[in-house]
Amino acid sequence: MKLDSLAVHAGQKPDPLTGAVSTPVYQTSTYVQDGVGRHKGYEYGRTQNPTREAWESCVAVLEGGSHAVAFASGMAAVTSLLQTLSSGDHVVSSDDLYGGTYRVFEQVFRPLGLDVTYVDTSDSGAVEKALRPRTRYLFVETPSNPLMIVSDLETLCGIAKSRGVRTVVDNTFLSPIFQRPLERGADAVLHSSTKYLNGHSDMIGGILVTSDEELAQRIRFLQNASGGVPGPWDCWLALRGVKTLALRMARHNDNGQRIARFLSEHPRVQRVFYPGLPDHPQYDVSRRQTSGWGGMVACDMGSLDAARRVAESTRLFALAESLGGVESLVCHPATMTHASIPRPIREAKGFGDGLLRFSVGIEDPEDLLDDLHGAFGA
Repeated sequence: MKLDSLAVHAGQKPDPLTGAVSTPVYQTSTYVQDGVGRHKGYEYGRTQNPTREAWESCVAVLEGGSHAVAFASGMAAVTSLLQTLSSGDHVVSSDDLYGGTYRVFEQVFRPLGLDVTYVDTSDSGAVEKALRPRTRYLFVETPSNPLMIVSDLETLCGIAKSRGVRTVVDNTFLSPIFQRPLERGADAVLHSSTKYLNGHSDMIGGILVTSDEELAQRIRFLQNASGGVPGPWDCWLALRGVKTLALRMARHNDNGQRIARFLSEHPRVQRVFYPGLPDHPQYDVSRRQTSGWGGMVACDMGSLDAARRVAESTRLFALAESLGGVESLVCHPATMTHASIPRPIREAKGFGDGLLRFSVGIEDPEDLLDDLHGAFGA
C-alpha cells in the first residue's frame, strides 16, 4: 500500500470483539490473569497497552522500520535513547537543534559523563573529523530547528557506519511523508509525535523507530523500566490524527512555499530560511532526499523590536510554542523554544533575537498572506 493508505490502516485492525473500525481506547492499568504465570499477553499498563501497540505499529510501518517505541513526549524519547549510553561515551550532534534537546544533552547527561560535540552536519567533512573511538551516536536534525539547515543523510550515514556509529535522525519537521531517513541509511528515526504526526495540537508524545534489533530491545526495556510511556488516550488521539497525515502535509507544503516566497520578497525581511527556496544553501540536497519541504519557515527581521512587532500583530498566526498543527503559529525562538541555548552560541550560528519561526497551518493561503501583510504593516 501507498503511504496515504498506510496512514489510515497500518496497525489498526478492526476490534476482534465488536468489529469497531476505530481502535478502542484501552483505559486500564492492569489485566486479569488466567492463573499464576498465565496471561493473555498483557500484564500491566506501563508494560503493554493495545492502543499504544496500534500506534507504534502504525508509525513503524510509515517510517519503514521494524520496531517503534512510543513515549510520553519527544524529550522522553530522546532521554531513553541517551540512556542506552554509558559515562565516557560520545555523541556528535547537529549544532542547530531544538533547545530542549540541547538542554538534555548539556544539563542532564553531560554531568553524568556523556560527551557531546556540536558540528554543522551539512558539512560532512566536519562530521567525520568530530567522530572519535567512543562516538556512539550521530544525532542529526534535518531540516534543523530553527535555521532549516539540511544535511545529506546518505553521506552522513555512510561515514557513521564506516566508523561503527549509529545515526539517529529527528524527522519531526518533515514526517515520513516527505523524508524517509531509514531508507537513506539511518539506524533510528525520532519524532515529537506532538507535531505533524498527530497534527491537532491536542496531545504530547514522542516515538523512536528502528530496524536495529539490538537497539530496539534496549529502548523497549527502557520504555518499561523508566516508565515514560504515553497514556492510551494520547495514543488514540495520535492514531486519529495520523490518518490525515498525507493530506495535511500536502497543504502544509503548499502553504509553506507561499509564505516563504512572500517573506523572501518582503523588503523588511533580511533573510528567509526555507529549503524549498532555490537560494537555500542546501536546496539541491533537499530536492534529492525529500519529496516536499513542509510548513516550517523562519525569517530574520534584523532586530528584537521588529520581530516583536510582527509576532504580536498577527491574527491567524497565534504566538505560541510548538508546531505541526493544523493551525498556523508564530514563535520567537530566542525567548521561547530555544531560550535554553546561550546567546553567544545562538549568535555564532547566525541565530539572533530578530529570528521568527512560522509553523504554517492548513488555512486558506490568502487568509494567511493577508494576516502577514497586516502584521508587517504594523
